[in-house]
Amino acid sequence: MGFGLHMNDTPNLALPYILPAQAQKHVTHNEAIRAIDGLMQLSVASRTLTTPPGSPANGERYIVSATATGGWTGQDGKVAAFQDGAWAFYVPKEGWLAWCAAESALLVYRAGAWSPLSSGGGDLPDAFDNLTHAGINTTADATNRLALKSPASLFDNEGAGHQQKINKHASGDTASMLYQTNYSGRAEMGLAGDDDFHFKVSPDGATWIEALKIDRYTGRVSFPVMGGPREVLTAGRAYYVRTDGLDSNTGLANTSGGAFKTIQKAIDTVAALDLSIYNATIYCGAGTRTENLVLKRTLGSGMPILEGDVATPSNCVLTVSSGQCIALDTGAVWTLRGFKLGTTGGWCVDIPQPGCHLIIDGKMEYGATPLFHFVVAVGGTLSIKAAYAISGSAYSHIFVQAGGTLFYTPGAVTLTGSPAWSNVFLNVTSGGIVSAGGITFTGAATGKRYDVSLNGVINTFGGGANFFPGNSAGSASSGGQYA
Repeated sequence: MGFGLHMNDTPNLALPYILPAQAQKHVTHNEAIRAIDGLMQLSVASRTLTTPPGSPANGERYIVSATATGGWTGQDGKVAAFQDGAWAFYVPKEGWLAWCAAESALLVYRAGAWSPLSSGGGDLPDAFDNLTHAGINTTADATNRLALKSPASLFDNEGAGHQQKINKHASGDTASMLYQTNYSGRAEMGLAGDDDFHFKVSPDGATWIEALKIDRYTGRVSFPVMGGPREVLTAGRAYYVRTDGLDSNTGLANTSGGAFKTIQKAIDTVAALDLSIYNATIYCGAGTRTENLVLKRTLGSGMPILEGDVATPSNCVLTVSSGQCIALDTGAVWTLRGFKLGTTGGWCVDIPQPGCHLIIDGKMEYGATPLFHFVVAVGGTLSIKAAYAISGSAYSHIFVQAGGTLFYTPGAVTLTGSPAWSNVFLNVTSGGIVSAGGITFTGAATGKRYDVSLNGVINTFGGGANFFPGNSAGSASSGGQYA
């Protein structure tokens, strides 16, 4: 039983027509009724059997599995209906649907085979693949190709976890969640324009403020509005400054494309770190610079170091026309080495604040200045731990006042070109203290050797009255002590 398409059959279900003057019309009619009964509201018990069931109920239907045998031999893929005690087979057409009770799935016949239209349990039907857009209780458009208008939406698990993915094509694209009020953006989080994770807010949907950023490489959290927290060093750090660098570089490579251009940019970068227990060294390439540098207070027990050319300091020149070549902020502690300093106005180094401490542990050179090579005041400290050269004249080489302290450790000072002190080589006043044990001076200079007053103290540890360079005797007055 069953049907195949003939000229006297209907084109879709192959139901037989009752022809004019046909005898036994009831037979044709009943055959058509059986076909309709077998195919209307098509529901099959199974599609995996390869042999007929032993005791099928009248009207029971199956989809014959591949390689069927027995009474189903050669009927693979057809609909088998047990009707009036016998099997009838119906050839499916493209797009037919059948409910499979064994799988709780709606099947579709396509490309010569039956397959699930859905995977059961209410999942999205396969027929919904490659839709251009879909709107649920609203209208989707070319940009919002999936649109939902609902009090809530649920993404549930299937017995384990659940992961929602938002993927972008390239690093410079955006993959984010945007929160809106009346379709105007108010908050956004995600990968916005790079691969760091950003949190942004907006008062109007046009102006955006970045509140938080998580670095993709380190996982460190920064707060762009607040400027923190600081990066914490886990090893020593080196920064580079070159005359052909750029302050927009990272400063981490000694190349034109990696180094900073200005020393102050490097200083500010170091001051923004938490040094922890590690040193941060700024290496300055050769050149003459006219920056007024401010050495800033740093965080951590590591030492910030500013280094030029230790072998030949004259290759790294700092010269200014006013102010100071180098000044220290309150509480700043830095190490300096390898520079030649000079000014046409102002003075070279200013250590003017409580807690300031400048340590010079490498070769330096001091050129001409109309005022001072060093001013140490108000609780500041200068420690000179290495040999240096004086090649230019000054009002005073060093001025220590108001509780400032100078520590000379054993080393050699070389004077070239017979520099002249228009005031005095070393001026100590108002409680300033100088400790100058073991240092030696080579070369000649003109001017007064020292002046100590107002309870200032100079201790040469027995160096004598002619210990400091000059050609005029020093003096002590108003409680000043020279030893």
